[in-house]
Amino acid sequence: MRRWLGWTFAVAVALVAMSLLSVAAYGRFAKRVQGVPSYALPPGEAVTPLDRRINALLDSPEGRAGHSGLAMLSSNLDAFAARALSARGAGRSLDLIYYIWKRDLTGRLLMAEAVAAADRGVRVRLLLDDIGAGSHDPSLLALDAHPLIEVRLFNPTRARAGNLRRGIEMVLRAFSITRRMHNKAWIADGRVAIVGGRNVGDEYFGAGERTFFRDLDLLALGPVVDQTEGMFDAYWNSPAALPIAALARAEDHALANLKHQLRQLADSDEARPYVERVRQGVSLPDLLTYHLHWCPQARLITDPPEKVFRKQGDNWLMHELLPILGSARVRLDITSPYFVPGEQGTDALVALAGRGVAVSVLTNSLAATDVAAVHGGYAPYRPRLLQGGVALFELRPSAGAVRYSLYGSSSASLHTKAFTVDDREGFIGSLNFDPRSFSLNTEMGIVFDSPALIAEMGKLFALETAPDFSYRVHWDAETGRLRWTAKEDGQLIQLDREPGAPLLKRLIARVVSWLPLESQL
Repeated sequence: MRRWLGWTFAVAVALVAMSLLSVAAYGRFAKRVQGVPSYALPPGEAVTPLDRRINALLDSPEGRAGHSGLAMLSSNLDAFAARALSARGAGRSLDLIYYIWKRDLTGRLLMAEAVAAADRGVRVRLLLDDIGAGSHDPSLLALDAHPLIEVRLFNPTRARAGNLRRGIEMVLRAFSITRRMHNKAWIADGRVAIVGGRNVGDEYFGAGERTFFRDLDLLALGPVVDQTEGMFDAYWNSPAALPIAALARAEDHALANLKHQLRQLADSDEARPYVERVRQGVSLPDLLTYHLHWCPQARLITDPPEKVFRKQGDNWLMHELLPILGSARVRLDITSPYFVPGEQGTDALVALAGRGVAVSVLTNSLAATDVAAVHGGYAPYRPRLLQGGVALFELRPSAGAVRYSLYGSSSASLHTKAFTVDDREGFIGSLNFDPRSFSLNTEMGIVFDSPALIAEMGKLFALETAPDFSYRVHWDAETGRLRWTAKEDGQLIQLDREPGAPLLKRLIARVVSWLPLESQL
């Protein structure tokens, strides 16, 4: 027994020593290969198509008063079109920051827009989280080979080739590698910013054959765009953002080969149905004026990139948001696909409900979620929330498939991160109501004060929490069990177990609910 304990202790000490050495070596490497600082290009008066179009909008009384213009993008097709059309209208710069950029249909189509912009002389800066970038190094290196495109990765591994080496590095740097950049913004010419919950990939833009996300972005004009550019510069020049060229080498002719593949894509049978749907949608002028709301107090709030270096992550964003949430007097509507309120969050929501505030939360049902483990972290808090007067709604996987996805058979999953307080303030961004967003990931979003925009969000919330779209969760005091109600064929039905969830999902959620993993969810 003593010998076994001695070996265990020796192995633990060796692992700790190797981890410390790995972290120190990585720090020296990152400092040595840090990219040259660069900053947002200043907007012009009427130099680019976007300058001319947006200057005309900013010449309105609200624009001259320094208000920000915000338009809600709830349609997946509109969200894709806004990105593609703003890239086509750009003549100066594209600054793009994302947690995930997939190399699927829409990911490649938007990559083609970025390359086309660079070919016209537009400077493109692309910053991706390394985990979200996945194994797409060849494509990203090909982009980086363009003289006007630079790609950086946030908190990357040094090991690029081979899953074994990458896995070993991730284990040795476990405490730092778990901290990720979850930010999402698309900025064109310093004039238009698209901020919200969407990453770049088929399921975010209604092109996924199996799953699509119900998500929400804001298209922004005016001062809040300058704030978003400031956020981008801070992350781009952070010690955690390393040039991809310092991590791997592009193959010969990589850029030429990539351009050839992207040119073929637009006219392919794969892309044609989606491209036609987008062409039948809205134009750039339509998008810029589509339900545009002028907000005197719109502001971007963001975690600083330094959050990834803290051993105990400070909740910068939540310091800003908690006073707003706590100021609710009549109604608080929260939409969060991954909802793990914890003891403190549960206490706060129950206290609000106890003061007479109508508190409602929309999250994913177990059947709809793409991360069953997070549902396991959320489930234990349901009884107390319900008993405390909080209304819980869980999205059904069949919600709006025909309307929101190119493929009507797709399964819906909630991905919106938003809330509204009374009819006074609202928030749309990247922040989930879970411990990972609070303490481990960097997050961002826009807080605004437009009653008209909040009313628009309220209509969407009412639609998504209706019994055709979501299950209403109830607490049955007599049996001490949960109940779910919904509508099937126009009739109200009641269920007494997690609706529609397969056995494996139920098993994963149950096991996670027993384990001390909440801080990682």
